Amino acid sequence: MSFLVDLGATSYIACYATQQAVVARRCSGDLDRDCFLLTEHPPVYTLGKRGGEQHLHISKEMLAQKGIDVVSIERGGEITYHGPGQLVLYPILHLRKRKMRVTEYVGLLEETMIRLAADFGVRVVRNTRNAGVWTEDGRSKIGSIGIAIRHGVSFHGFAFNLNTDLEPFSWINPCGLTGVTATSLAREAGTDFDPAEVKKRLLSIVADLFGEFTVVDSLHSVK
Repeated sequence: MSFLVDLGATSYIACYATQQAVVARRCSGDLDRDCFLLTEHPPVYTLGKRGGEQHLHISKEMLAQKGIDVVSIERGGEITYHGPGQLVLYPILHLRKRKMRVTEYVGLLEETMIRLAADFGVRVVRNTRNAGVWTEDGRSKIGSIGIAIRHGVSFHGFAFNLNTDLEPFSWINPCGLTGVTATSLAREAGTDFDPAEVKKRLLSIVADLFGEFTVVDSLHSVK
């Protein structure tokens, strides 16, 4: 059975190192179960394979003043922002063993966020040209997806804006797109949400779509 670890608030770099370690174990066969890492990051911009700093419209001095890091990584997609108030899920799944195509996997990540928003009274939709989930008018993005695959094993994942401060999104072209704004569940619903309540519902949806899992306190307890 798969397992899930709620890492709480973790720096992006530390969580990335954790992902790399778990992926290496999953690829080698040392770890024979799929894993979900649930977390929240301090402010950081991440640049995917296609996302250059041309999409970043804030000076290095201002970045330092705001305490926002910039990290380049190998996931697909372009620039995005992570920060407090987001739900970030990194599924480390052996897609090959699951006989799951990448397009099917991305669709399930989108479906997870669509169902989560719907359970709290907000309708969001897919965009056929851009991964992630959007408001019905297609102008605002509430959830971003960026993944990488190594030897059939997925890592990275999605970030869903819950009670997120949206201002840092205004300093970039989110996902490299112009004319696009970011939104959050709180903004669309007109109220803040209890993160614990939303997390609980998220875990239920993940179990429905990806199969049952056990929740463990730390990776150290997993053999």
